[in-house]
Amino acid sequence: MINTKIIGTGVYLPGKPISNEEVKKLANVEFDSDRLENNTGIKYRHIARLRQIQETTADFAEKAAMNALSDARISADDIDLIIVATDTPEYISPATSLLLQGRLQKRQNRIMSFDVGSSCASFSVAFDTANRILYANETFKHALVVGVYNMPAYIREKDSFGWSIFADGAGAFVIGKEDIKPKSKDAEYSSSGYLDGEFVTDGTQWNFLGVYTGGTKKPVTHELLDKGTYGFELLQKMPGDRNIKLWPGIIESLCKRAGVALDSINCYVMTQINKSVILEVMKILGQPVEKAALTMDKYGYTGSACVPIAFNEMIKQNKVKRGDKVLFCASGAGLEVGTNLFIY
Repeated sequence: MINTKIIGTGVYLPGKPISNEEVKKLANVEFDSDRLENNTGIKYRHIARLRQIQETTADFAEKAAMNALSDARISADDIDLIIVATDTPEYISPATSLLLQGRLQKRQNRIMSFDVGSSCASFSVAFDTANRILYANETFKHALVVGVYNMPAYIREKDSFGWSIFADGAGAFVIGKEDIKPKSKDAEYSSSGYLDGEFVTDGTQWNFLGVYTGGTKKPVTHELLDKGTYGFELLQKMPGDRNIKLWPGIIESLCKRAGVALDSINCYVMTQINKSVILEVMKILGQPVEKAALTMDKYGYTGSACVPIAFNEMIKQNKVKRGDKVLFCASGAGLEVGTNLFIY
């Protein structure tokens, strides 16, 4: 076990919640609200663009980070490592993590900062990476990991699928080493730690959905803009049972390797895109649905940010307490699946 501890969490969601009926009016699209709610569980979401809020990825990340730092009761200057987990960065270059460091610490500093872009599995990958870097680097004491999503910035007009599903938001963790006992409001440190993570990647599945325009392969041109082939694109339909087939196996494998029984896990936090999928996975695992985080009804699908946002919600609802075993499982198009097992 890596002796690290989540000492602070924070989220940011832009503007007032938008219901399914309101998003139809604001985005001028049509979709079956009842079917959406019944299948995915999505009822509300936050979208800066539809609220005419002039904020984007770096703004979301900064505000979530500030909330996490406040919760941890430490200064931004105490952070040694910043990882921003997103596939909707502020710019292609420079990295969003560099912008965030500048906004938080406001000067050149001896700190490591980088982005992780593993689609919607980005936060799981970044969380694992942060814990391992803290373990390996004796001089690092605190890490800031931010999952942030701004896919609505890439949605084209009349895209009813995109507007119905995707939402804005950010969730942040401040992670500290157990032995330094950071100034947290929670004085109990003895039982926390990062147990392990497991990952699956299949890059042959790159051509399902994503943002394909703007990189070196497909630069933005007037021709592409005129044709409407830019921004978020759904090239082919994702198999509806893909996560049902993938998640139970990787969860069981991780728990077996870590020597942790499924029944002993207090909270399961999975990608918050489809309620029915999560319910089916919990059934396959033989676990009560009460252990699963289900927050898509409030926040829509916030991609790279959905796992930390959902975990923060579980803390707020007192469904997770210190000493609980928690499992994250996140899927990203392209394809990557990431899992994390830790003691909160």
